[in-house]
Amino acid sequence: MNVVPLIDVLLVLLVIFVIIPHKQKGLMADLPQPATQDVSDPQPSAIVIQVLADGSLRINQERVDWDGLRSRLEQIFGSRANRTAFVRGDGALEFQVVARVIDVMRAAGVSSVGLMTPGLEKLTETD
Repeated sequence: MNVVPLIDVLLVLLVIFVIIPHKQKGLMADLPQPATQDVSDPQPSAIVIQVLADGSLRINQERVDWDGLRSRLEQIFGSRANRTAFVRGDGALEFQVVARVIDVMRAAGVSSVGLMTPGLEKLTETD
């Protein structure tokens, strides 16, 4: 048995595989990017629109009139990734008023609207 032709064949194959380019395959990785927003001014985690018994509105305890509600919500949710907000209505309100607020919220770009219940309100106060 002659070993020399086998070594020649292996050497030729080695040269071929070194010279011929081959494509490398791998997994795509998304690396974290530096924050573009100012982290010193954190946004509140929950946006709550409160409708009082007299028909006045508040967004996280800040007074807002009906005419400025949509523009204020667009301003708040323009830079937020989380487009979730809650509506809290006083017990004496008719649902029409709350439904009107929900319509304005949806028109302003709020994708998820929740109703604030007393149990949920207690949970957010403890956080």
